[in-house]
Amino acid sequence: MAEYYEPMLYLSTPEHPNTMGAVVTLKEAVDGDILQEVVEELRERFPYFYVRTKPTENDLIPIPNPLPMTVRNTWEPIKLRSEEANYHLAAFKYMGNRLALEMSHSISDGAGFLPYIKSVMFLYLSRKTGQNFDPSGFRLPGSVIPKLEIGDPFSALDIDNAKPPLYQKETLQDFYRMNQAQEKTDRLFCLMLPEKEVMRYCKEIDGSPNVIISVLLARAIRRVDPESEKTVSICVAIDHKALLGNHESYRMFAGTVDLDFPKNRDLSDVMKSCTIARGQVMLQAQSENSLWAMKQRKLRYAKFEQIPLQMKTDIIAKASGNPRWTAAVSYANSRSFGVLDPYIEELYILSEPGVMDMGIEVTCINHKFFLAMSQNFSSDKYFEAFLEELSAAGIPYEIRHKEEAKLSGITAW
Repeated sequence: MAEYYEPMLYLSTPEHPNTMGAVVTLKEAVDGDILQEVVEELRERFPYFYVRTKPTENDLIPIPNPLPMTVRNTWEPIKLRSEEANYHLAAFKYMGNRLALEMSHSISDGAGFLPYIKSVMFLYLSRKTGQNFDPSGFRLPGSVIPKLEIGDPFSALDIDNAKPPLYQKETLQDFYRMNQAQEKTDRLFCLMLPEKEVMRYCKEIDGSPNVIISVLLARAIRRVDPESEKTVSICVAIDHKALLGNHESYRMFAGTVDLDFPKNRDLSDVMKSCTIARGQVMLQAQSENSLWAMKQRKLRYAKFEQIPLQMKTDIIAKASGNPRWTAAVSYANSRSFGVLDPYIEELYILSEPGVMDMGIEVTCINHKFFLAMSQNFSSDKYFEAFLEELSAAGIPYEIRHKEEAKLSGITAW
């Protein structure tokens, strides 16, 4: 029986691949041979990312994959878990001075796989530049893999006796849809914002980066469609691991808190709007909520263990096709690559819009914020309105990329 903290591989389906990724832009063209060497060398330190899928009677489980992880000189997507990916659940690609790792989100979350990206860049840049970088803070071959990284991240907690938290917010059912035409055209917009100006604005209007982005996006949606009576629903990603005291585990324990922006709420006062949004976040992002979420996860694992695999994947596929929010905002707190910062120009985290029409992934490095805005429709109107909100806030921005979103999919088990 799979433990409740192990990956649910059946969360990734061909219809809803649930793929995530990281894109790093370097100051020089990527050397594919060095990158391939580094990727294989790190297998020793991160064995849990070098896996393939094994179907059992009631489950899909990850097992070691001895084949090389693919490193391709192209930006075109492939299918993970396929022959083209050597049956891995992750793959690298590069083009010019950009490289990307794409991975099944069922294995890890952003907090869990950023240390791997940093280790890849450490070894790659060490060889590419010939520099002897200080290895402090990097997970490298030969280092000990702590139990908190690969075992039960909550072994010291009494999950079974967790009590319902004092405040639980129900997810809104009837909310505003950006993609009202149900298009199937995924697009990606990448922005760069100066950290100094973003944090200045945070201080001025009592906000945090994810709250500010959520409020400005809600205002942008109202700007585009002022007549709509629908509530704008935006979820903000949280890390249950961190809220419960574990910052080491690679496993997927991302959660969400819900922000609602009803039509009758005046958003003209940004400070007031941010104060309300922060209050909503604080009510939901409590350790007691995370402990309760882990209890529900454990019960769900036990229940799903009794269900045949095909039935299980059918249930997941149906649930994955039901939208739950207007948009999502996630801030993976990378902050810095340390000694590698001078060699890196951009860092973006990518994920599929999935159960919302737009997802905004936020990272910060080299005193710059990078926003990757992915959407499941073709129109630029919400993106342009969001840019107007940034300008009105006095936050300068630079559009770095506008392109078709090309995250890799996944084959059926």
